[in-house]
Amino acid sequence: MPRHLVCLTFDFDALSLWLARGITSPTPISQGEFGAVGAERILALLAIHSIHATWFIPGHTIETYPDLCGRIHAAGHEIGHHGYAHEAPVKLSREAEEAVLVRGNEAIRNLTGAAATGYRSPAWDLSPHSVDLLLAHGFTYDSSMMANDYMPYYVRHGDVIPLDQPAQFGETTRLIELPVSWSLDDFPHFEYLWTATHLQEGLRRAGDVLTNWLDDFRYMARTQEWGVLTLTFHPQVIGRGHRMLMLERLIEQLEGLGATFARMDAVAQEFTQRSATPDAG
Repeated sequence: MPRHLVCLTFDFDALSLWLARGITSPTPISQGEFGAVGAERILALLAIHSIHATWFIPGHTIETYPDLCGRIHAAGHEIGHHGYAHEAPVKLSREAEEAVLVRGNEAIRNLTGAAATGYRSPAWDLSPHSVDLLLAHGFTYDSSMMANDYMPYYVRHGDVIPLDQPAQFGETTRLIELPVSWSLDDFPHFEYLWTATHLQEGLRRAGDVLTNWLDDFRYMARTQEWGVLTLTFHPQVIGRGHRMLMLERLIEQLEGLGATFARMDAVAQEFTQRSATPDAG
């Protein structure tokens, strides 16, 4: 019987999104603060539809908004690892990256009583050390890469990608990848971002983005017996009024199309049951 899953995921970066860029002036910090307003609205909407989602929350956000993050956990949502202060692993040494993993997990453990089983890299990029560190620290899945759209897969490590020769793919590990896509992320569509060296226009019409996302689900349902569509939201982005109405319509229409909403840890477990776990890693 066909089974088509949707993971609604929320990167609750709050202030850390801006701190990681070295931006601490009042206006961008206030944009991060709006993330708490958006998170409240999202919690209410998910409760109406009895949906359990996955929230990737940096340790800095957990410690800045402990009551709100506690209510996210109490509502039955998964808390995934998203760094401590939204640090990009590719900019860190192995030792510093491991320290961030440990510190972020300490905040999650203090909140939930257990370390996270899922990880999403800030900026969706991994260092040469990330996979080995995630395995060493007991993570079940990552959600930062893009080699598929609807099918999870097992992550490799040790790839060699030279400029002048064919790629040499490394060994497959037991770490599950629940893939993402920039096209399924609210931030590039909606967020206006200006710096001295970069302009992201954003501010797209919500209805157009809604059509794209529904069509991605329709294509999955047409071509896959079993598949997962992962959507990524940021409370400080999706939490604006017209976008919340779009999110509500998205949920309602996906329900009408036969989607099953699930937390990412449950999807990873289901994928494991459906596939042979590699011996490597």
